[in-house]
Amino acid sequence: MDAYQAIIGKRDRREYDGKPISDDVLHRILQAGRMAGSSSNTQTVRYIVMRDEAAKEKLAPAGPGTAPLVKAPLAIVIVQERGRRDFDVGRSAQNMMVAAWAEGIHTCPIGLREEAVASEALGLPETHVAAIGISFGYPAPSTAAGESRPRLSIEELVHYDRW
Repeated sequence: MDAYQAIIGKRDRREYDGKPISDDVLHRILQAGRMAGSSSNTQTVRYIVMRDEAAKEKLAPAGPGTAPLVKAPLAIVIVQERGRRDFDVGRSAQNMMVAAWAEGIHTCPIGLREEAVASEALGLPETHVAAIGISFGYPAPSTAAGESRPRLSIEELVHYDRW
């Protein structure tokens, strides 16, 4: 799939068919995240790959809207050093989600607002925090293709040189 088409065509979906994601596809997804740029090449993000149902269930109370993370056949939590800015997390997450989309896999980013719950569930050291979870899965048969939400036009969105 063309990179531009993957970016503009990607949609977040929360329903999956349960089919497992192969190790080689998982590796490509993780590699895409790993290759995201890192501020001053600090490389402060880490990944926790979650396939075990009981382990994912422990994340359920970590925030509203965690059901897709728990029900998906694959979840990845991006962890970062405490006190770092989220920019590198976002770059890594987007790379992984676009790579998954190109493989026919749907994704959804999930906030983990209850820091203590997420840290306990993941066994994180005090120096790190769960920045975001991402659910991954092949689309459920009932998942409609869906249209994109309306976006601002380029003319409304972009300003040149000044506001």
